[in-house]
Amino acid sequence: MKQFSFVVFILFFGVLHAQNLAIQEVDSLYKEDHFYAGVTYNLLGNRLANVKQSGFSLGFHLGYIKDMPINKRRSWAIGVGLGYSSNSFNQNMLVNKTETGYFEYSIVESSTFSKNKFTSHLFELPIEIRWRSSTSTEYNFWRIYTGFKLGYAFINTVKYKGDLGSLKHKNNPDFNNFQYGLTLSAGYNTWNFHFYYGLNPIFNKDAKLDGSDIDMNAIKIGLMFYIL
Repeated sequence: MKQFSFVVFILFFGVLHAQNLAIQEVDSLYKEDHFYAGVTYNLLGNRLANVKQSGFSLGFHLGYIKDMPINKRRSWAIGVGLGYSSNSFNQNMLVNKTETGYFEYSIVESSTFSKNKFTSHLFELPIEIRWRSSTSTEYNFWRIYTGFKLGYAFINTVKYKGDLGSLKHKNNPDFNNFQYGLTLSAGYNTWNFHFYYGLNPIFNKDAKLDGSDIDMNAIKIGLMFYIL
């Protein structure tokens, strides 16, 4: 009987030890939120007085971030990734190409066009400092991710449809190909508020509106979703 009890004790101890090893193994691999997808409402900051937005300007964002925990509990991490972003801005500033190949900028009345927007497509490098309340077995948790995002606009387009006809131009050299700004994502489980503030203008110094620099920057407000 004593031998049987001893065997049961050894088996019980072995099961507990195996469970502890399994938990430790899970902990050693515990990472979060490798993939992201989001949608934003895009605003133009630092607008000149006569530039006005119209319609609904949208941004779509998706990518992969390498999650690298930096503390034992793995509640803090650094994230570095690669993503894609498409952003449109509907407004009343006409961007038109002259016969000599240069771009000129003017204000048009909203009643004279049905479409007037510029769009950029970017490859992006997000860098984040991440805090979350998750554990190796808890998948619904609070998160606050803040950081910096560097983007390269590999294509930009301008579209207009109105009294002047239909206009479409690509790869305007007056756009800043490199875009960078600050980011913040915060929320619980699926729903996460996302904010981006561009630190440099969308257009470079060659773009002038009535003799003034067009120093508008991108501001994006929306939702970000993280998986795996």
